[in-house]
Amino acid sequence: MKTVEIIGYYRANLGKTESKRLRGESFVPCVMYGGKEQIHFSSPMILFRDLVYTPEACFVELNIEGDIKKAILQDIQFHPVSEVILHADFLELFDEKMVKMSIPIRTVGVAPGVQTGGKLVMKMPKINISALPANMPDFIEVDISALELGKTFKVGQLQAKNYDILTSPLVSICSIEVPRAMRGKGVGEEENEKK
Repeated sequence: MKTVEIIGYYRANLGKTESKRLRGESFVPCVMYGGKEQIHFSSPMILFRDLVYTPEACFVELNIEGDIKKAILQDIQFHPVSEVILHADFLELFDEKMVKMSIPIRTVGVAPGVQTGGKLVMKMPKINISALPANMPDFIEVDISALELGKTFKVGQLQAKNYDILTSPLVSICSIEVPRAMRGKGVGEEENEKK
């Protein structure tokens, strides 16, 4: 899995005033959980670009003043108007400890329903799974080569490999929707047959 490096600096002072000052200098106040103790640090906002604004799932290599830790981004808060990052929470990774992540879906194959004029609609671009860090996939493949018009691929149809799927098996991942033009045509044809 792709790893993004985030450089951080330990925070001696905590609190709203200090957090506001950091944001004013384009830094993000951060906390890392999961280890023996919480680690409070700050990091330049620009470093979050490759981590936050990407459809990919990523591991994070935190370099806090030379102290290297493997982690994942657990939670991030944005300003409701300016979209500035207000705060980030990281979870420290350990090789022998299961971790939960949201992993992107990638479709493979060509759906017969699309070839006959239907439209592939992604209802869930990511699903939640639990795995050891070494088994965490970059993406989860969904084979759509059997999807006909009006059919849906559900989470329960996935074959889990070295991970546990946490999303409900009843949730739809994608479906082949019948276009409005084809639906209208179908109704018209049925009415003509009735006459």
